[in-house]
Amino acid sequence: MARLSLNKASLHKESAKLKRYRQYLPSLDLKRRQLMAERAKGLARLKNTELQIEQCRQKVSETLPMLSYREINLNNLVKVSGVEIGEENIVGVNVPVLINHNLALMAYSPYLKPHWVDALVVRLKIMLELKLRQQVDRQRLMILEAAVKKVTQKVNLFDKVLIPKTERNIRKIRIYLSDAERADVVRAKMTKQIRIKQGV
Repeated sequence: MARLSLNKASLHKESAKLKRYRQYLPSLDLKRRQLMAERAKGLARLKNTELQIEQCRQKVSETLPMLSYREINLNNLVKVSGVEIGEENIVGVNVPVLINHNLALMAYSPYLKPHWVDALVVRLKIMLELKLRQQVDRQRLMILEAAVKKVTQKVNLFDKVLIPKTERNIRKIRIYLSDAERADVVRAKMTKQIRIKQGV
């Protein structure tokens, strides 16, 4: 750590640093608040998606109790064939967005499968869409939480460390310069009195 120089140049440098820190802190704090608002929205969206998933499960268990009959092959009726995920920039943080998804339905004979398989396929489609949305929502939330943590650390660094330290340095330099100036004045007066006594 460099030793603090107690001179006017150092005072000017520390004052400029303090000014920069004070200009940067409000925008950083605003970014933190915006990210926290987005995180709250993301959490609400995730909870809503998870609620819809639970409601879909309940509906399936209520309307399709015949699923417990294991003799009918219900595997691979609906598959995810493609997912397109984009990016959205929120206050300088890139988060994923579900743009598009394709679900492939397996062809099956209505004569070989029971009539309720059609209703099951519809429910499976809805559930897969919700699960994809849930994955993206979780990823968004994780990224936003990390961003909030990082920006909060920066805000705390400026607010609790850099600004107070710079203010202390400025105070220290000013006191030193003030004492030095007072000592110069006293020395000048004493020199003048000595000269007067010596008759110079």
